[in-house]
Amino acid sequence: MIKELVFNIDMINGFVKKGALAAPSIMRIVPRQLEILEEAKKDPEVEIVDVRDLHTRKSVELKTFGIHGLEGTDEVEQIDELKGYADRVFYKNCTNLIFAPGIQDYLKGNPNLKRVRLMGCLSEICVTNGGIGLRTFFDQNNMDVEVCVYADAIDTYDAPGHNADQVTEQALKMMEANGIKVLRKER
Repeated sequence: MIKELVFNIDMINGFVKKGALAAPSIMRIVPRQLEILEEAKKDPEVEIVDVRDLHTRKSVELKTFGIHGLEGTDEVEQIDELKGYADRVFYKNCTNLIFAPGIQDYLKGNPNLKRVRLMGCLSEICVTNGGIGLRTFFDQNNMDVEVCVYADAIDTYDAPGHNADQVTEQALKMMEANGIKVLRKER
C-alpha cells in the first residue's frame, strides 16, 4: 500500500550532462538526492517516480525552449548516478508532469496516498509547474495529499541574468504560495 511518492523530475543527461540545455552545476544536488532515494527505498510504503522530458522534432515545446530531450537520444536517459532507483517512470512532452500520459490514473489509483515529495530540475520550470500541477490536481479531485519540495534537492542553470540560487529561492517562494510545503534540511 503506497502512502508516499518521491518524484525525481528531469534529472536526465540533457539537463545535467550534455546537450543544449545541460547545466553540469546541477550535479551539486545529486548527493542530497541520493540520501533521499536511499531512505525512500527502505520504506515499503514509498514509491519513487521518475518523470523525464521526451520530445519529438514536432513537439511544440521546442519552439519555446529550443531542441532538447529528443526521443532516441541519450539526453532523455536518467543520469548514471541516479539509475536504478525508480519504481515507475513517466515521460512528459511539456513542462508540467501532471500531463504525462498515465500519471493522473496512477495518482487516482493510489487511494492511500498521503504525501508527495519533489526533487529535480529545473527549479523554476519543471519542478514548479509539476508541484503546482500536483497541488491543483489533488485539490480538484478532493484528495487530501500533502505536496512537499526539498529546497536542497532542486536546482537550475546559471546564465547571465539568471542566478541559479536566486531563481531557485524564487521558485520555492512561488511553490509555497501555492500550498506546497518547503522542506529544508536541519543543520
